[in-house]
Amino acid sequence: MGEGPIAAKVIPRDEIESRVIELGEAISHDYENRHPLFLVMLIGSIPFGADLVRSVGIDSEIDFLGLNRFGDGGKIGVTLDTSTPLLDRNVVIVEDIIDTGLTLTTLRRMILDRGAASVSTAALLDKSRRRVTEVPIEYRGFEVGDEFLVGYGLDWNGLYRNMRSIWAVLDLEALNADPMALVPQIHEA
Repeated sequence: MGEGPIAAKVIPRDEIESRVIELGEAISHDYENRHPLFLVMLIGSIPFGADLVRSVGIDSEIDFLGLNRFGDGGKIGVTLDTSTPLLDRNVVIVEDIIDTGLTLTTLRRMILDRGAASVSTAALLDKSRRRVTEVPIEYRGFEVGDEFLVGYGLDWNGLYRNMRSIWAVLDLEALNADPMALVPQIHEA
């Protein structure tokens, strides 16, 4: 284990707040008179989704969808389905982070197969360097590198989702040894 800091703040709270407002304004403009359905992906996208829909100045609805990957082939399963019919709806998928693009590609196809009129994606973070398949991200918050990130919905073993800034973990070994090791550092910042 290293002696340096365990994590470094990469996106401060005020930058997140400002960017989310800009995304909300863009969506409001693009979806005026279209009554979009925001489909917030569980669990990591909840903070972003809540702030995003509060930044949208048009009539809209919110629902949730939970997915997981399992097996060697990485099959995608639905853990919590929407309660809102998607037929003829203008759906905005709300994601915390996009990396390979495989899950998002499957998700967009699934929504269109359910009869949605349109589908777009609002993603807080984009790890485009990890992309395996190209997938559109119409509303992108920030481009990030390959760091392991926590905060603002992103977690490490269920912890640190509630931080208002986004942090890059610099020492995973230290975090594995002491899951609460980030607490003193993040509360001092």
